Amino acid sequence: MANETTVPTSRPNTISGWIKRLDEVLLPVPQASYDAVCKAIGDNRRSLRDIADLMQNSPALVLSMMREANNHAHGSLAEPAENLEVAINRLGLKRTEELLARLPSVPLNEIPVALRQLQLVSQHASQQASGLFASRLARLWQDIHWGSLLFLSPLWPMAIAYPKLLEEWELRVIHKGQSARKVEQELFGVRLLDLCLGLTEAWRLPIWVSQGYHLLQNERRLLIKALRIARNEDPLRQQQQLDDDPALRRWLNQPANTVLLANGMALAAQESWSCPHTRRWQYLTALYLQHPLGEVQQQVHQQAVISARNTLAADLWHPALALIWPWNVQRVHRGLLPAPPPTAEALAVWRKHCSELLVEPNRFANAMHLTTCAKEALVASGMQRVMLLMADRTLSTLRVHQVDGLPKDAAHMSLDVAQSTLLQRLLEKSAQVRLTPDNHVQFSALLPASLRRLFIGEHLLLRSLSCNGRVAMLMIADQGGGPFSETTVQAFGKTAQCIEKALHSFTNRSA
Repeated sequence: MANETTVPTSRPNTISGWIKRLDEVLLPVPQASYDAVCKAIGDNRRSLRDIADLMQNSPALVLSMMREANNHAHGSLAEPAENLEVAINRLGLKRTEELLARLPSVPLNEIPVALRQLQLVSQHASQQASGLFASRLARLWQDIHWGSLLFLSPLWPMAIAYPKLLEEWELRVIHKGQSARKVEQELFGVRLLDLCLGLTEAWRLPIWVSQGYHLLQNERRLLIKALRIARNEDPLRQQQQLDDDPALRRWLNQPANTVLLANGMALAAQESWSCPHTRRWQYLTALYLQHPLGEVQQQVHQQAVISARNTLAADLWHPALALIWPWNVQRVHRGLLPAPPPTAEALAVWRKHCSELLVEPNRFANAMHLTTCAKEALVASGMQRVMLLMADRTLSTLRVHQVDGLPKDAAHMSLDVAQSTLLQRLLEKSAQVRLTPDNHVQFSALLPASLRRLFIGEHLLLRSLSCNGRVAMLMIADQGGGPFSETTVQAFGKTAQCIEKALHSFTNRSA
């Protein structure tokens, strides 16, 4: 086992300080990938291409190899390695083994979620780039592949060393729409684009990566001009406007732009398929490819699904999961009518289950028996998706006890409370949070990605229940993500009271 990653605590506030600090962070590699690569290196029948292919399963391993190879060549006449196979060849197998021995190798579920989520975005971007551009620019497929995978890599060590800073940046800039310049100055002391560019140059990453950051910093005017043309979906008019501006046409057609387009789409899709950011990158991609917008959107969705098949994990969010929802789900939900109230028959079933929860002395054989009754009460009240979780003694972990209307794998989930400030607040004392279109952006950003993946929509109820002075259970429920029936909301509150009394009676019956 390699040494543990050392995570610094103090925060730099200059570009050079950040580069020095983040350069010291060793990125953890999943144990399975680590073992497979070590085995392949020791097998003289495996080629460098085989070893490189195995390394692709771990973006952290790719970055570490590329950095080491380019650092090794620094000061010589050698050009930076533009792909992983060249990097391994330059290092040689002995030095590659030595580098592997220095990297932390841990089980996948022990690698921080913030880092794995960011790397999933990079893998999604790489799939988008390969699917959309590689066949069109076949000679350059390696540049497209590695550039798009490594574009966000300057932020990977940040996700290990300062995950809370990135989380705060996302909440304030992406979800609350605050000024990026102001927020970044406050959180990091520098602009993130400046820092990313500085790291790509210090690590001598593929040139298309640094070109993408240069474009965002210095060529935004050209981006805006191209976007204006792209919004006019008449192909003839687009061609005329580009012909009238040869400099813009030459700039737009640079192959290096594929890396930025792919990452722009992958990042924006993390927020929503229908948000303005996503639409902008899709317009620009359609103009670059000279394809109709609808056709590009279809291709983008197909590539997202392929990416999800290869990279999805239970505790991470992948935008492909939202494709089963209506195209403009975030906007549509604002105009939906509330769900119909439960029928008289359903309410009779609900009352029956609540009565069972209130019976004295308590009749439940075990906790699973109790939570099954609680779940059935919530379903009878009109809830379409239900999850009941029990807290451990230290209030550090929530484990699923009951689910309804959710995928089967949801029944085996556990949540690390430390990774969600909203869960932390709910476990301090009994409380209820109701997500609506007005507060959804604020609160959903504080939820674990695994819950956002399961409860897609803008309407959600969460309630923590106490027993003997401490929180014992968390209830999460919705009516498919659309507006609630107020009758169901009232029934939710009354059911919670019944469950709390049942928990108290069940826990204290031996006394």
